Amino acid sequence: MDRDRLAQSRAFLQDTIRLTFDFSQTDQSRGVPPPPVEKPFDPQARRIALPGPAEWPGIAPCDLRAAIAGRKSQRKFRPDPLSLEELAFLLWATQGVRHKENPARVYRTVPSAGCRHALETYLAVFHVDGLEEGVYRYLPVEHELLFEFAEEDLGDKVAAAALGQTFCAAGAVTFLWTALPYRMEWRYGLAAHKVIAVDAGHVCQNLYLACAAVGAGTCAIAAYHQPAMDQLLRLDGEEEFVVYLAPVGKI
Repeated sequence: MDRDRLAQSRAFLQDTIRLTFDFSQTDQSRGVPPPPVEKPFDPQARRIALPGPAEWPGIAPCDLRAAIAGRKSQRKFRPDPLSLEELAFLLWATQGVRHKENPARVYRTVPSAGCRHALETYLAVFHVDGLEEGVYRYLPVEHELLFEFAEEDLGDKVAAAALGQTFCAAGAVTFLWTALPYRMEWRYGLAAHKVIAVDAGHVCQNLYLACAAVGAGTCAIAAYHQPAMDQLLRLDGEEEFVVYLAPVGKI
């Protein structure tokens, strides 16, 4: 092993950047308006309203202790679809908005450094009742799905971009989280990047626990072909790129 390169890479896990970075030079400190809390979209685009918490009669109460004790990565799924109600619950559990204070600050169901929430949630939908196969994006402020595009052989392409991990497309839906780094850089500058990765962990753990309430399972995946996955979601790979994914299916 190249120990010099290992040592350099380990620095990402540390917070020593705060000892040298001048936070008075961040865009926030300079008075630059904050970026939006949600990626903009065409208001004329096709959107699908999702049932909210008051419309989840099928989501049974789930014992948190049992969900934590039973947390396990699942790579085999039944062919059963998810209901739209179940998908709405999983989206709310991972990125749902509890309270919108103003256009630049929303409080969600997961923590985020400085309340910046630099992640977006995309879905590769395969078997969800009421939804055609395709790529969607969750709009947390509106609690809606935005239809992005249909893609021929979507499952094969997701699996290929996931380095041949075929179970990535074997469930009902695959969650793909992207980072918009500037949303966090606006406040933290060079110190932003570690906490974006930490935030992604909060989100995926909530997915694991929420899956227990709907008889589903998931498996966090951080190994994928970066350019291929970004190209599949039609991202620029610089201002927005994939950082994490997780297939979800009935078990």
